[in-house]
Amino acid sequence: MSAQKDFSRNKAFLIDLTKCTGCRGCQVACKQWNQLKAEETTFFTGEGYENPPAMSEFTFTRIKFRDYERNGQNEFAFYKEMCMHCNDAACVSVCPVAAFVKTPEGPVIYKDKTCIGCRFCMIACPFGVPTYEWSKAFPLVRKCTGCYSRVKEGLEPACVTTCPTAITYGPRDEMIKEAERRLAAFPDRYLQKVYGKDEAGGTCVIYLTALPFDELGFKPVTMRALPSYTWQALRLVPGVFIGVGATLSAVSWFQHRKERVKKEQAGMLSAMFQHPEEQKESAQKGTEADLPARGKASADAKEDQHS
Repeated sequence: MSAQKDFSRNKAFLIDLTKCTGCRGCQVACKQWNQLKAEETTFFTGEGYENPPAMSEFTFTRIKFRDYERNGQNEFAFYKEMCMHCNDAACVSVCPVAAFVKTPEGPVIYKDKTCIGCRFCMIACPFGVPTYEWSKAFPLVRKCTGCYSRVKEGLEPACVTTCPTAITYGPRDEMIKEAERRLAAFPDRYLQKVYGKDEAGGTCVIYLTALPFDELGFKPVTMRALPSYTWQALRLVPGVFIGVGATLSAVSWFQHRKERVKKEQAGMLSAMFQHPEEQKESAQKGTEADLPARGKASADAKEDQHS
């Protein structure tokens, strides 16, 4: 589980869906900041009218469109889908090599050089957020980072700076207070619930809406942090999970060892195919580099003879 106990000062997103215009500026800002390439997409292939139809290795956030009827009129509601940056994140808990980290600032980040590609995080996430680079020979897991590189420097995430109306960003406890203030001030405008305050043990993305959350496409989740269930199971069968962890650690070690061997072999092959003159020059350099050491060894030998 996460080592953090007090998440109140984590930074959080307050997303007021009654104010979202569906402009998708957040999608564009996310693509630009994270240098994510554009995807070829087909309209009307997802659950609604949104495009792209799903999050992927190239799309970390998107606006989902939902049409509904009110007073005999068809209307649209919009929902920004992204990583929820859970307080006690399932992906952090389930990763056997600690490739996911819950930062003190709030974002849950991913260390690609540590990942062994087991994809346990994709199975564990209650919101179905992590995606995989299926198009690559050596794939990585991909997801929203909460713009951690910006946040730790005191800046707001890219999507927040672009949103004209719907997103507020700040300490989590303040965002919850602001959400509750809006519910009390405008009871007819909002469904009386702060989504993310308690869901999955609490998240750093908090929503307000006028419509039931299930109608917008929110996934049903437990109020309890998922790692608490994990540790219950671990207490029952500790040997099995320790064995699995040891096995995966060994896999990680061998994987990185193979990378080192490949680099060494590449160096040997390069030397084999050198031009004869280049080989001669390399050998000469090696001999010159050895001269000081040889001179010292000779001097030591003479000194031993005299003594």
